[in-house]
Amino acid sequence: MRESLIEKKVSDYAALLGWASYKFTSPQNRGAPDRIYFREGVTILIEFKAPGKKASKLQLHHIDKLTAQLIPVYVVDDIEQGKEIFNANYS
Repeated sequence: MRESLIEKKVSDYAALLGWASYKFTSPQNRGAPDRIYFREGVTILIEFKAPGKKASKLQLHHIDKLTAQLIPVYVVDDIEQGKEIFNANYS
């Protein structure tokens, strides 16, 4: 399964739950997470990967910087895993 399909399905699910979702691009910061989600004052970021793929060193560096600022960042390589983030932590 392609990363883009996982991203679309998880983003569609988040939208059903009332999350605003934006593709996150930062030209000066390669390796930034793929998507940013907002709902009721909560912000989370997700780095999407193809099944079994891991975040790169650069991506992990950005994730560490963001989590140090208390911003939740997840690495997701499965549709159900992505849905569970919204179900378990933010419903």
